[in-house]
Parts: sequence; C-alpha cells; structure tokens
Amino acid sequence: MKKKLLFSSFGLATIGLILLLGVFIISILPSLRIDLTEDRLYSLSDGTRNILSNLSQPIELMFFYSDSATEDVPQLRAYGNRVQELLREIVIASEGNLRLSVIDPGPFSEEEDLATQYGVRAVPVTQGGEGVYFGLVAAQDGDGVPEALRVTETMPLIRPDQEEFLEYEFMKVITQVSNPDRTIIGLVTQLDIDGGFDPMTGQGTQQWMIMDLVRQLYEVRRVDITSDFIDEDIDILMIVHPQGLSDRFLYAVDQHILRGGDALVFLDPNADSMVGRSPQGNLIPAGMSSELPGLLEAWGVEFNNSKVLTDNVLALRVMMGQGQRPVPHLGMLGVQSEFLTQDDIITNRLETINLSSAGAIKQSAEGSISFEPLIVSSSDAMLMDRSFVESVTDPTVLFDEFQSEDTSFVIAARISGVIETAFPNGQPAKEETENENDTGEEESEASEISLTDTNNTNEVVAEIELEHLNTSLEPVNIVIFADSDILSDRLWVQVTQFFGQRIPQPFANNGDLIINAMDNLSGGADLSSIRSRGRYSRPFTRVLSLQREADDRLREEEGELSARVAETEASLADLNTDEEGNPIGEITPEIQAEIDRFNAELIETRRRLREVRFQLTEDIEQLGSSLKAANTALVPILLTLFFFVSYYRRSRRSRGLG
Repeated sequence: MKKKLLFSSFGLATIGLILLLGVFIISILPSLRIDLTEDRLYSLSDGTRNILSNLSQPIELMFFYSDSATEDVPQLRAYGNRVQELLREIVIASEGNLRLSVIDPGPFSEEEDLATQYGVRAVPVTQGGEGVYFGLVAAQDGDGVPEALRVTETMPLIRPDQEEFLEYEFMKVITQVSNPDRTIIGLVTQLDIDGGFDPMTGQGTQQWMIMDLVRQLYEVRRVDITSDFIDEDIDILMIVHPQGLSDRFLYAVDQHILRGGDALVFLDPNADSMVGRSPQGNLIPAGMSSELPGLLEAWGVEFNNSKVLTDNVLALRVMMGQGQRPVPHLGMLGVQSEFLTQDDIITNRLETINLSSAGAIKQSAEGSISFEPLIVSSSDAMLMDRSFVESVTDPTVLFDEFQSEDTSFVIAARISGVIETAFPNGQPAKEETENENDTGEEESEASEISLTDTNNTNEVVAEIELEHLNTSLEPVNIVIFADSDILSDRLWVQVTQFFGQRIPQPFANNGDLIINAMDNLSGGADLSSIRSRGRYSRPFTRVLSLQREADDRLREEEGELSARVAETEASLADLNTDEEGNPIGEITPEIQAEIDRFNAELIETRRRLREVRFQLTEDIEQLGSSLKAANTALVPILLTLFFFVSYYRRSRRSRGLG
C-alpha cells in the first residue's frame, strides 16, 4: 500500500516538491559544493585557504568585465564565466574577508573612468571591434581609509592563456594588498653582480641588469658574509656563486631558512663571470666553482662542482672571430620551452633561457623532500670534467670528447618540504684569530658600548635569544640553479644608453625567469604551493578533427592561390618587357587583361576560403547545439523513463498479486 502511494499522483508531486526544496537549499548554501572533475578544477588549494584564513583586513575585489561586449564572442564569454566562478569560490572561502564587485564598463561611463583610474585598459578582441575590459583590481576596504592611501594591486588583463594559473595570480594580488611592505632580498655573493671595481681598467663596473630589474620591485640588502647571523626581516636570500663561506655563516643561512626564510641559489661548476684577463690579454680563470658544504646535503640535493653540462641538442652557435662562421658550443646552451616545466609559474610561458658552463643537480638517494625540476637538458647530453672545459679555446674540440649519456639532467629545481639542519650540534665554534688576544680593556669598552647603545643591545639580545632549530618550522621553499652565468648580461640582454638611462633589450627570458622566481617566493610558502589547476576548457576530439580538416582545405586553397600569384607575376613580367628584354614601363591592354584575370581568380579563391571557414563554424555550432540539446534533455528523459519503468513494473507486480 505504501509503495502504491509512492507512485500515485500525490507521491510524484511530493517527490517533485522534495527535489525543488533540495535545489532551494543548495542555492542558499553556496559553500556546499562537490568537485567531481578529474583535476579538481573547482577545488581551491590548501595554500589559498591558508592565505584567506590569515587575512588581517577586508579586501575589495573589482572584476572589470565587459559583459555586453562579449555577447558575440562565445569563447571569451565562457572564459569570463569561469573567472567569475573562481572569484566567487575564493570569496566564499574567505568567510567575509573578501568582497566581490563585477563591473561592466560601458563606453563613456563612470565605470569606464573607474577602470582607467585603476590601470585596467580595454583590449580589442576583433579588428575594428569594441574594446573589452577584462581585469581585476584588489584594494583595501575603503571604510575609514582615504582613497589616496588605499593599497591597490591591478591585473590589467586576465589572459586566457594563463587560465591554469588564475588561482595563483588572484591570490598573488590579494597577498600583495594584504602585505604591502616591500620584500627584502638579502644578496650573498662575492661577484661584482651589484657593481664593483675592475683593477685591470682602474674603473668602476656597473651592476648587472638583472639587479636593476630586481631593485625596481624589491628592496635589496647586501649581506655581510663575515657575520654570524642574518637579519630576521630578510625575506629571500639570493645566494650567487657561493665560495669559501665560513661554517658560522653557513650556520646562519641554515637557521634563517629553517625559520621560514626562502632562498634563491645560483651554483656553478665553471662561472665564466669569474674569468679575468691579464695585461697581455690572456684569460685567467680564478675560483670558478661554487660550493655550499653541508647545506645541499641537508636539503637532499647533490651537485658535483667538477662537472660541466654539455648538450648536443641545446648547443648555441657562437662567433669565433671576424669573418668566421658560427660554430656550436656544447657548453653554451639555449634551453627552449619544451625543456622548461610548463605547469610551474616560474617557467611557464618562457621561450628561451641561455646558460653557459652550467652544471647539474639531482635529488639525493636519501632525500625525502619534494624535488621539482624546472629546467632540464635534452637526453643527448653529457657531464664533462670542468678542468677540460676550462682549458678549451676552440669549442669544436668539445665534440671530440662528447659521448651522450642518454640522460636528461636537471639544471634548475624547486625544493620544498620540511628539512633538517645541517648543523645538528649547533653553531660551530669561532675560529681562532689574532683578535682574540686583544686586551681586557678593549673587551670592557666593547661590552660597555653594547650595553649603552640601544641598537647594538637589541641586535646582541636578538642573536642570543634565537634558539637553535633542528627542523624547519614550516615547509621551506628553495629554488636552485646550477648556473650563475644565467644572470650575466651577455647571455640575455643588450644594454644601451639613452640620455644617461640604461635601456635593456632582452633577447632571452633569463630576466623574466629570475623575476618570476622572486615573485613566487615573495608570497611565502602558501602562495608558492599553489600549482597549476589544469585547463577548464577541454576541446572535443570531434571539434579538433573538424579544425584539422578545415586547415587542410585552407592550406590547399592558399597553396593554389600562391601558385597562381607566381604564375601571374611571371606572366606580367613577360608582358612588360620588349623583345630586347627592356621594361616597357606602361600598362598595355594585354597586361591589363592579365591583371583583371588574376583579380577575378583572387576574388573567387577568397570566396572559397570564406566558405571553408563558414562551414567549419557551422559544423562546430551544429555539434555544440546537439551536445547542448542532449545535455539539457538527457537528465529529464532518464528521470521520466525511470519513473515510467518503475510504475510499469509496480503495476504488473500488483496485478500479478491480485
């Protein structure tokens, strides 16, 4: 009886009411979501949730989106919907700390003026079409804060080709507004990367262009390598070609990283920038290999500073002299995008990274931390002895010793996870120096100064109170490069002078790579942990097949057109010369007829090209309509069939029992 009641009109109406009630409940509970996608495309990362939970102040998000101008651009409109969905997910997860406004800047409107004020510019989508606004502004909540003092960060254009990194980019601007203080870079190096003095010329040297770029974005502070500690307010250590560092300074680096400091490390088995010249012009290599004793082992990384990476696929061609042909140099590498990790924000979308006499790093066998390669070599590569590479003046000699190891080597990698100290016994003892025999009076004076000078006292107390750590307080984030020459101007940028200003003209992406790495590290461990979300839009194989067929037809038609253009040009050239081969210099009736014939053929070819493109669009739209209709009708049809089948079976069963 109860089962009969279930499939009665009243029962079906009750089921429908329950379904409607369920839809209503879900609509008023937007945080209740289930992500069933393969790559968890609609699930925020743990790093994002940690950042949102630690926001110290409300932040307003303004999404400038030309909704009305994208009505005829379905792909862009679909992308705009996905952007809004992600922003709403972030706002919901913030538990009230974020507020989202979607603004449609119409032409000559106040909304358009507001977009312009924040640096969001309209971008033309089609030739001659209306400009489309597609940007994001994050700003401190305006309550109680004067407009001129509001901290804001702007994404002028939310690029479709960066869709997999949208979560990272959004959280980066939110983090920058939440923590507006400039990131402090602690530079640890003995190279003249920051400018110096050339004893050979007796003149000062300019800082490398990479430091110009870094200083535009960050505060750079030189770290004294003779010190026993590193300032706690330094966010990122930039360690370039470390050599001969004392155990006590290495301990300071170790403890700084264990306390949450990030690091960008540039090692090198053969630093070309260390090569000098004698007064006679001869090359003088000196101290060309890097070392970080103890630290690399603690980080789970192996680096052989006696081996230089050579690669037969990535070898750059270099000029040997005036009038000579360029020859490939196995030790100078031009790494293309296919050898750069595309699912990491540091290396994504970069085209070329140039290296010189680089080494290789790898994860140690006992290493348990995350080791993510960022730059790799081809498999047609070999590690050569540094001493041999140093002695070579003719790069063709390298081919005589080259034997591929059929292995792809890691040139740069991201290290993350919880690490152990390299100094389990604590801070190493001070080395004996001549200064230890100073008089007691001097020691008394120094003590008196440290007690009376407030700044000195604070520094001393801070140094004493820092407890030795055996394990990192949180997962570390370290990026290691097996090349320091990657920073040198000669490998990536040509610098010109314009009215006293240094103007960079990059020919490789080395500078972008370093800025990406610093930008990523400056957001802290949570921001750095946000990885690629994968792409939301996955093209159907049928659509790809249609596109390939259309491309083949287009190429065929364009090929025929190109052939006719060549034939017409040859025919016109013949018609425009007399019997002696001299140009006539006027348009004869024959020439005009040939031109008219060609123009007619050109019009006809263009018509066929348009037909091919139109047919492709029509086929794709028809396929999309079919899929949309199927998706729309499938669920109701299945539910209806289910109820009819259930009702039919129940009816037959009831008649059989009766």
